[in-house]
Amino acid sequence: MRFLVLWKLELSLLSREMAQAVARMSDYGAALEDEGRVVSRYHVVGAHGGAWIYEVESHEQFELLLARAPIFNFARYDIYPLAEMARLKEGS
Repeated sequence: MRFLVLWKLELSLLSREMAQAVARMSDYGAALEDEGRVVSRYHVVGAHGGAWIYEVESHEQFELLLARAPIFNFARYDIYPLAEMARLKEGS
């Protein structure tokens, strides 16, 4: 299962704790990439947030990984389940 997660920091919660959480996100994302749980990560230019594509075995695993993100309590999320698009065969 794949999920696209667009997250944006809630700047009204700006604090030392939030800054520390943001600083830990890179390492958290890199570890998930190494495990194959995050397919790719992007910074959204001009915004305080990012776009990550998760590859997981279940909804429960996805929710756990999202909840463990250092910024979980400091961001808003838009979550989109992704489905593969079928290719049209030549001559069809």
